[in-house]
Amino acid sequence: MKKILIANRGEIARRVIHTAHRVGIATVAVYSDPDANALHVREATQAVALGGAASADTYLRTDKVLAAARATGSDAVHPGYGFLSENADFAQAVVDAGLTWIGPPPAAIRALGSKAGAKALAQSQDVPCLPGYAGDDQSDERFAAEAARIGTPLMVKAVAGGGGRGMRLVTDLSQLPAALASARSEALAGFGCGDLLIERALLQPRHVEVQVFADAHGACIHLGERDCSVQRRHQKIIEESPSPAVDAVLRERMGACAVALAQAAGYVGAGTVEFLLDGAEFFLMEMNTRLQVEHPVTEALTGLDLVEWQIRVARGEPLPLAQDQVHLQGHAIEVRLCAEDAHFRPHTGRVLQFSAPQATAFERATPGALRFDHALEEGTEVTPHYDALLGKLVVHAPTRAEAIAALVRALHNTRVLGLPTNRAFLAACLQHPVFASGQALVPFLAAHAADLQELLLKKELKALIQCAVGAIFSSKMSSDLPCALARPMRLRHEGQVHAVAVRELGGGRLQIEQAGAEPVTLELPQRGVHCVAVGPRRWHWQTGGVDGWVEDASWEPAARAGAAGGAAELRAPFNGKVVALPVAAGQALAAGDTVVVIESMKLEHSLASPVAATVAELLVAPGQQVSPGQVLARFAPATQGAPA
Repeated sequence: MKKILIANRGEIARRVIHTAHRVGIATVAVYSDPDANALHVREATQAVALGGAASADTYLRTDKVLAAARATGSDAVHPGYGFLSENADFAQAVVDAGLTWIGPPPAAIRALGSKAGAKALAQSQDVPCLPGYAGDDQSDERFAAEAARIGTPLMVKAVAGGGGRGMRLVTDLSQLPAALASARSEALAGFGCGDLLIERALLQPRHVEVQVFADAHGACIHLGERDCSVQRRHQKIIEESPSPAVDAVLRERMGACAVALAQAAGYVGAGTVEFLLDGAEFFLMEMNTRLQVEHPVTEALTGLDLVEWQIRVARGEPLPLAQDQVHLQGHAIEVRLCAEDAHFRPHTGRVLQFSAPQATAFERATPGALRFDHALEEGTEVTPHYDALLGKLVVHAPTRAEAIAALVRALHNTRVLGLPTNRAFLAACLQHPVFASGQALVPFLAAHAADLQELLLKKELKALIQCAVGAIFSSKMSSDLPCALARPMRLRHEGQVHAVAVRELGGGRLQIEQAGAEPVTLELPQRGVHCVAVGPRRWHWQTGGVDGWVEDASWEPAARAGAAGGAAELRAPFNGKVVALPVAAGQALAAGDTVVVIESMKLEHSLASPVAATVAELLVAPGQQVSPGQVLARFAPATQGAPA
């Protein structure tokens, strides 16, 4: 193996590049038009343009990827995760082209890539599974009959794909038709297959997965478990190992089941068997036939390079270790840094400032150190064509408490300015008493996200005035001379306007006056505060575990500046495509009723009316692309007798 084409992008492409170069193998990057200047393109030995922007026109095009492999003389293909990584037809096409496929055999992908197929195979190996239905009859009538037999609560799942897409919880059978329709739509958009299954839902489980590795000589081992219970939209944002709920006996039981399933499928390479853990009982969710996003957690705990193992196994080498030679040391935690706000809404935009805490290299898991796998730099453009993941911070420490503390510090020292991220939210999650005590279950964020969001808002408000004024005046100081006149200002934050008066005292000093508060003297530049202008009168600032956005509304008419900016109209919070309009002009709405459904970054998002109102006007149509700030609908006051 002399040259690997990496059929992926972003941080996972960089991850594979770094290991391949370390072991003396050249690499080929492929890229879409928006990724032409991306880090993975510059770091690879060669790079080939795929032409186009959307995934369907680039990273999901088997013909283009194989043409790039032929043109560059590549002799192997690594798929990373996502895109074509679990596509058995793509794997077979790579093999048929005479290239080495760095992944499991196509037959194993087919056997395990379908949740329904994996469940049937697991049952033949006595791997525990939840009761459900995964038959060929995909009619709503059949699902309704099976749901009545299984009982609620139940989960609707897409048979293909992963990443939490195409999943809907049903707690009452009346919710089933809407859940089936929504899950099918999301599954078709994400995976090109709308087939579904249903199964009994566990309401208070943990999500625990087992890393397995097999070679072509019949050997298969596991490398311990990862607890991935902290999730939003069924997508993980915090992963750790070992799980606070798994002891050595349970680890052996789960590991044995994971290995049995992999061997039954004739598996070769890296894979992950995912379980729901309920007390001492566990049940199969699915098997992911690829390298996981969270594989660095296992690398940190074992000191192994799983990408190097993938390469060695693909070359026909035996596994480097036997099961009794695998040793797990210390504790590792990973957080996923995403381009989304505190309400989990994805955002696009340009990274205007980026600074990361000192970290170790991609492929080395140094005990006690921080690792940051990412594809970020100043100028990086986050587009709506791909998911919102920006990078992963991973800490390894002797104890869980030390790992949490180190990861919080790392997040506080990570600067990403120009677009919203979940940086502050992740730090708040890690410090929440439920997570800190090891008690976080899958419903953790459903129960505590609102409290965490309120906590973050309070922190923003506490720091708002000084940080906002400092951000504005850092680039607008009129002179070094003092000025006796106070400048009145109105600062808009999260729809609320705050009135202040600012005096320039000279020498970079300001005095901030606010009704009901003592004057505050501020010196510029502010230590520990970072800010950037994201528009003519809008700034993004960060300090420690606080992220804030502020607008200077001083030059707006007072009535407009004081408006909450949400009751009269509904605006798009991010780029996306309108997929549904469940309301009509003239319709009465209650606060929280869905007005528009937008698909962005592979997910569907329901945008609701903020207050009871009447739909005055709908300004978009299904299939239309929308941009941040675009007005989608206008409201009139609620008519008498409208729902409250």
